[in-house]
Amino acid sequence: MMSPARPAGTMQLNMTMLHEILEFNRTFVERREYEPLLTNRFPDKRLVVVGCMDTRLVELLPRAMNVRNGDAKLIKVAGAVVAHPYGSVMRSILLAVFTLGADEVMIVGHHGCGLTGLSRDRFLESARGRGVTEETFEQIRSSGVDLDRWMTGFQTPESGVRESVALVQRHPLMPASVPVHGLMMHPETGQLDVLVDGYVATMRA
Repeated sequence: MMSPARPAGTMQLNMTMLHEILEFNRTFVERREYEPLLTNRFPDKRLVVVGCMDTRLVELLPRAMNVRNGDAKLIKVAGAVVAHPYGSVMRSILLAVFTLGADEVMIVGHHGCGLTGLSRDRFLESARGRGVTEETFEQIRSSGVDLDRWMTGFQTPESGVRESVALVQRHPLMPASVPVHGLMMHPETGQLDVLVDGYVATMRA
């Protein structure tokens, strides 16, 4: 069963956005505006930062942390959550540590995160509204995926950060010498508060 066609306005908006980006990119390259950003693939501050994909943090998070191009490996994911010990986020963290010279990990959540209290029912209803069928949901469930749990958010952003820090710290491939910090950021001012001081855990190891 095919998904319903998108409204004409939505398609036009998407086509316009792609063209705007490509036009900007052409000028960006021609003017060599990339030159001040040139660096290599190794993080100068030997740091991995896992942050939320919230639009308010796109520029705020690195500026508030004094992280510039080339300083850190920055991983963006909903809620700054490391959801699975063998998922892509955890793999990226381990690759940064073992192959790119990172020595510390920071999980940075933020107040007012949209993943707080995200309900399965609200997610499913939105998906249905975009043309996803019940048959598709059942196919996913029959493949062994706990779809209901996967679509549920955390109780608080703080609990999400603490759980993610614990998962990374306890991972069998994560060296005990690597500090894993947990922080909360204010999405308007950029103020950081420490939830988990990773140096304490490494000293106990």
